[in-house]
Amino acid sequence: MSTSAPPVTPLATPPADTAVDAWHATVREAHLHDLPGVPPPGRADSAGRLGVPAARTRTLHLTAPGADGGFDGVASLVLPTDDADRHTAHLDTLAVRPAARGHGTGHRLWEALRAALLADGRTSLSALLESGGAGERFARARGFDNALPLAWYVQDLRGALAAQPQAPALPPGYTHAHWTGTVPDAHAEPFAEAHRAMADAPSGDPGTPAPAWDADRVRAAARLVEERGGRLLTAAVLHTATGEVAAYTELVLRDPADTRALQYDTVVTPRHRGRGLGRAVKRHLMGLLPEALPSLREIATTVADDNAPMRAVNAALGYRPERPAGYFRTTL
Repeated sequence: MSTSAPPVTPLATPPADTAVDAWHATVREAHLHDLPGVPPPGRADSAGRLGVPAARTRTLHLTAPGADGGFDGVASLVLPTDDADRHTAHLDTLAVRPAARGHGTGHRLWEALRAALLADGRTSLSALLESGGAGERFARARGFDNALPLAWYVQDLRGALAAQPQAPALPPGYTHAHWTGTVPDAHAEPFAEAHRAMADAPSGDPGTPAPAWDADRVRAAARLVEERGGRLLTAAVLHTATGEVAAYTELVLRDPADTRALQYDTVVTPRHRGRGLGRAVKRHLMGLLPEALPSLREIATTVADDNAPMRAVNAALGYRPERPAGYFRTTL
């Protein structure tokens, strides 16, 4: 006689350590199966995501219990709470253990996610997915399209520094700055203004307005990294005559045990473009890392396929393409 599968259930808030362990085991096992050779997320990263939501959002974490007391599958939604984004949501995680695949676990998680989204009035869902694999096939079968093709690029930090031991000189009128964690008060407003310059960057979701960055928001974003157990390093190029942040780049180490960090935004503001500041600010950050993060070996980042200037900067700094991906989106 067949028995029905255990129901999909929400994860308790805050989750118990045993639940975090089970969640992380599922995510890690799925990652190692689907992305061999790509370092898996650390436990601190999983615990941070489960325990500390981002500002202006709430989260929903769902689990499909397994027969062994762990989770056959897990899923996470990020739900913005600002009025302008109340129709949107982001699928942060949907992972199924390899041994549990082919038995409807992913489908049951998806149906529970979809029901929660509709009940909350959400009409748009996005997800960052690998291209060409099981995740894309699963998503396309449920109406997702690749709204922004992109790729992951990886830099061997030591090799890149050896190949370029000298950083490029800044043009006259500019100077370097850098900090760990939250932006210093003297740079907070100019840094927020530089964040607002990202409004012209491709997002794959034209129906969603760019975030309304201000000093409080950039501080909250930095605190989130730290509260989740990670480290954030920022390098900037300042325009000396005005104090403007002309360019900046951010690097996040999500788990202190990781040897691969993630490069987040790299931005050059419109009126300072064409002066080589993007390459200069990224190279300046690279030079800080052997002392700031001595165990770091690699930096990974994503770049949209149609962002030729940033792909050229990365290539000059030793980044190599690792795998294609995309910012997928569907309407509900």
